[in-house]
Amino acid sequence: MYVIQSIERAFEILRALAAGPARISDLAETVDLPKSTVARMLRTLEQVGAVARVEGSTEFRIGDVLGELAAPRDPTTSLVASIRPHLAQLASTLGEAAGFSVPEGYAMHYLDQVDSPRPIQVRDYSGSLAPMHLASAGLCVMASWPEAELARYLSRPLERNTPQSVVDPEAIRRRLMGIRESGYAWVHEEFAEGLSSVAAPIHGPRRVVVGAITVHGPAYRFPGDADPDRVASLVLGTAARFSASRIAA
Repeated sequence: MYVIQSIERAFEILRALAAGPARISDLAETVDLPKSTVARMLRTLEQVGAVARVEGSTEFRIGDVLGELAAPRDPTTSLVASIRPHLAQLASTLGEAAGFSVPEGYAMHYLDQVDSPRPIQVRDYSGSLAPMHLASAGLCVMASWPEAELARYLSRPLERNTPQSVVDPEAIRRRLMGIRESGYAWVHEEFAEGLSSVAAPIHGPRRVVVGAITVHGPAYRFPGDADPDRVASLVLGTAARFSASRIAA
């Protein structure tokens, strides 16, 4: 009976964390258990990789191992499942929507998004396609291309979505040079009017860029008064840590 009760309590805690990162005190209130019990169970769940501590915080989140075990064998689906807790952490920290996309031809396919906790949110771009040169995620991917691939892309007619869209091949080349140096890309109202975003690449085996993490929000408040470099560094750090975990695996 004690073992069954412990399993039930563990699942209650995991269900609570599925809604987003939380502190021990918040979890204790949600699942109606003593804080000491919740702390003890979190230690056990952390040891087996079912939960993980949010870096620089007292909060816990769903662990990568649990997401990978729950995912189907489709590698893309597995990648989405394992990256979602990282998106949730970014959305909570920065207060804006965080998403994950992968290259599909000459476009970025947005596979998942964790919405902003703020009342006014951007649309959910899950399932959408965005031209590479207009999306911060796409620019991160383009920055990794060899010259021949980049030349082929830039020789095509380049789509313009807004008056701010950058479609001049030489201007794009200069921009990509900066992205290679910084490791991230900002886009302001180029893909959609009123939308700003910053992205950093996700690397797989042999350091191949397999996708990108993006944080985006309304241009009037994102990045707002926040330091754009600090915001970008948070996204870049999350992408780098996730990439390292995938490469190590």
